[in-house]
Amino acid sequence: MTKYYQLRRTFSLAVLFTLFSVAAFAQKMITGTVTSAEDNEPIPGANVLIKGTASGTITDFNGAFQLEAADSDVLVVSFVGFTPQEVTVGSQTKVDVQLATDVTSLEEVVVIGYGSAKKEDLTGSIQSINASDFNQGAITSPQELLNGKVAGVQITTGGGAPGAGATIRIRGGSSLSASSDPLIVIDGVPIDNGEVSGMPNPLSTINPNDIETFTVLKDASATAIYGSRASNGVILITTKKGTKDFTVSYTGNVQVSTPMNTVDVLNASEYQSVVNERYGEENRYNEFMGIAGENGERQMYNTNWQDQIFQTAVSTEHNVAVGGTLAEVLPYRVSVGYNHNEGVLKSSSMDRTTVGVNLTPKFFDDHLKVSVNAKYSNIANQFADAGAIGAAVAFDPTKPIHIEDQKYGGYFGWEDADGAPNILAPANPVALLEQKSDKSSVNRFIGNMTLDYKFHFLPDLKANLNLGYDHSKSDGNVYIDPLGVFDVESFNKGGYHSWFNQTKKNELLDFYLQYNKDISAIDSRIEVMGGYSWQHFWWEKLDANEFADGTHRGDTDVLSRSENYLVSFFGRANFNFKERLNLTATLRQDGSSRFVGENQWGLFPSFAASYNFKKDGWLKNSSAVSSLKFRAGWGVTGQQDVGSDYPAFGTYSRGLSSAQYVYYSQDGVGTVIPVNTLRPNAYDANLKWETTTTTNVAFDYGFMDEKLTGSVDVYYRETTDLLNQIPVAAGTNFRNQVITNVGSMVNKGVEFSINYRAIQTSDFNWNMSFNATRNFNEITKLTAVDDPNYKGVLTGGIEGPTGQTAQIHATGHTAYSYYVYQQVYDENGRPLEDVFVDRNGDGQINEDDKYISDKNATPDWMLGFSSNMTYKNWDFSFALRANLGVYNYNNVASQNGKFTNVNTGNTFVNNLHRDIYNTGFNGNLDEDRFYQSDYFIQKADFLRMDNIMVGYNFFNVMGSKMNARVYATVNNAFVITPYEGIDPEVFGGMDNNFYPRPRTYLLGVNLTF
Repeated sequence: MTKYYQLRRTFSLAVLFTLFSVAAFAQKMITGTVTSAEDNEPIPGANVLIKGTASGTITDFNGAFQLEAADSDVLVVSFVGFTPQEVTVGSQTKVDVQLATDVTSLEEVVVIGYGSAKKEDLTGSIQSINASDFNQGAITSPQELLNGKVAGVQITTGGGAPGAGATIRIRGGSSLSASSDPLIVIDGVPIDNGEVSGMPNPLSTINPNDIETFTVLKDASATAIYGSRASNGVILITTKKGTKDFTVSYTGNVQVSTPMNTVDVLNASEYQSVVNERYGEENRYNEFMGIAGENGERQMYNTNWQDQIFQTAVSTEHNVAVGGTLAEVLPYRVSVGYNHNEGVLKSSSMDRTTVGVNLTPKFFDDHLKVSVNAKYSNIANQFADAGAIGAAVAFDPTKPIHIEDQKYGGYFGWEDADGAPNILAPANPVALLEQKSDKSSVNRFIGNMTLDYKFHFLPDLKANLNLGYDHSKSDGNVYIDPLGVFDVESFNKGGYHSWFNQTKKNELLDFYLQYNKDISAIDSRIEVMGGYSWQHFWWEKLDANEFADGTHRGDTDVLSRSENYLVSFFGRANFNFKERLNLTATLRQDGSSRFVGENQWGLFPSFAASYNFKKDGWLKNSSAVSSLKFRAGWGVTGQQDVGSDYPAFGTYSRGLSSAQYVYYSQDGVGTVIPVNTLRPNAYDANLKWETTTTTNVAFDYGFMDEKLTGSVDVYYRETTDLLNQIPVAAGTNFRNQVITNVGSMVNKGVEFSINYRAIQTSDFNWNMSFNATRNFNEITKLTAVDDPNYKGVLTGGIEGPTGQTAQIHATGHTAYSYYVYQQVYDENGRPLEDVFVDRNGDGQINEDDKYISDKNATPDWMLGFSSNMTYKNWDFSFALRANLGVYNYNNVASQNGKFTNVNTGNTFVNNLHRDIYNTGFNGNLDEDRFYQSDYFIQKADFLRMDNIMVGYNFFNVMGSKMNARVYATVNNAFVITPYEGIDPEVFGGMDNNFYPRPRTYLLGVNLTF
């Protein structure tokens, strides 16, 4: 009996358990709506997911949803701008959810140097931009995502060439001869700012589609943790990581680019008319125009050379990313991208293939976090000779592109009186593109592994180890056609080939310990961190060349090597009191192999504080003010990047072919044996760190539940012991200039940023952002002792005359100030040639009459404005930038707007810039003064529409879990400017031979599974 009852009891329990299980796990249809708690409006596009799975749906236009779920399931409901909410299904079949507006943006975690911090705890000037804020459209290099988005950050591309380099300045440049580039850190690996041969922009190896956030560290209290490499700011780039749910995404687009503008030169009939008016109908220059016919008459052509070298370019891009979690323990993301970018200058293109892998597993109950990041890229560049742009501007418009004579491969080419190629004449622009091949291939790998361990026996203490490696290998080849008229030496020797290969590596080891502790007794929190960093930079390059006859151009097979080390000890302490007061102190000691002895080491401290007024009683319950924080910081950073790895050491350079000793053999024939010399380079053994001290005061604010947010920063940066190049004293045996510590410079300014959520309803959302920067730059010292006769360091080389400049670094003035003659004008406002103001009144015009203009090459104000709107499934955005108070030297006009281009004194003529109508300049009275006239300094303010985008989103396409988006963009849509050159945005102000930025139309699609 006992066994019978036991058996019956077991059977009954099994039946009950089975019934319970069926009831618990049975699926049923759940319906519901998602609305806003603020106004009870429905929220379309909200995510409704079953927690712990990839199953879910998206709400429709009315905020309604339906999906199958079990009683035990938990629904996770979320939407951008609202606080996510979790709801257990239970016995419900209808689940209505109200989402509260997310006003906890200050809880956002921001990446900082060696770790992360809550936004509300930040004491430094730090701004983070995520993917939703990035610039849209035809983006080939990462910096383009950020342009115009952050106050105080100026990004100027070097032109419209595929993969073109960019100049980035944060709060103005703090150096003159040393690098003014910010430190860029990619997933914890500080990269080398130096050039990778065959790749104009080192950042172009990173696929922009893989980037999740940019974080810009601007003041010294934020950057000092990076010490010696942070005097010009820091940009932290974080790439996308794997998520819990399995996702597959594809993005693809097709782009069409067209030249936006060309230089305004004369056409053939205008050119002939102007020349005849100047020199008479029977002038000798008519003999150089056109092509002589069989009957002796000259056949005139009307060639628009700029139209011939530029093209409508078609490009495409494709990216696939797969992410998820393997076996519930290994979050991963793998991406593959391909970009074919064709330039608007014929024969220029870039093909980039990238592969990215991110692994972020956790072990031992999340005590050990591992992050593995690997990024590989291959870039194949085809470079067009940018000299074709200047040649197209100058070339005679009455000449044809091709002629029947095959002497130069069917291309027209200027010859001298002896019938040889004329080395003084401009090259046939089309031949320069089609008879020259310049290609490079670059392979680059950037990877690191981070181990972050929270000690089991002391969870408040954690250790972090970061091992990084950045390796690139590049090679390139230049071939010049044997019949290329643009290279006389190659033409005479049957063709030319030059090549290079370069290997670079950057090795990193970072280790730090971090202790975090909540002190409940006083409602406070402390964090103490200390660590060690070691970084090694090394490169090797071989340059070689050969003519077809076996001779060489200069030296060949030149092998160069160099390396440098950075060793650092760093620490940081944070103290938070009652979530109101935050105090931060950092200290870093850097050692650089570029210096000698005690000068190798630099100590860089910083201190900062912030106070959150919103946590105080008088603002805590305010409905108008949602956040208000005061920040103040002071710190010192250093600079040692002077372009040379051995500036404080006695080194030698191999003499060029023109600097050789000649010996004669003893073989009785007297064979000449040239021997290269070794020549000493100038150096300063006492060279030391350039230091920049920054003070920053700021307010962060938010009103109306963070509907309106922003910040105001005021800063003062002083750089002392400037690393500067000065001439070597005459009579020494040294070559070149010497780098030494001399001078000081100040940057000071104010930054504003405003973000406004103008409208938020169920159908329509509108967000706007605006930022403004005003920076003042002044060189305060340039010599070791006061010298009233010292004018400054000449800079700003002019295209045309040898050795001429139009800018100067001078005490009491902005860096790169224009140093020119003051032009005199007649009563009609027409400039009088070679008539300048005698500023010192000595009755003659010479160097002493040049003056430093108050028209600056850097803008007084930089403005950025962006707007993003969504209406149901539609979205629309645009981004504008403006520079105000900036002037360019129009070297294109000065080089081509004078009659000496016609009266060359040789057997060729050049075209004229249309500015000749305004000036009538001859250009040969005094060439130096002509080029250094302030007439050519032109206002270059601009308003540029960087991008316009419109898109449409499809949710749950055909009842599947696939979402799709189709969008169209226009990049560089328009520029409003008074500037007369091809483009007003020229870094440094010297406008010559500029590869134009194209206008690009793009049609793209995004698919997410």
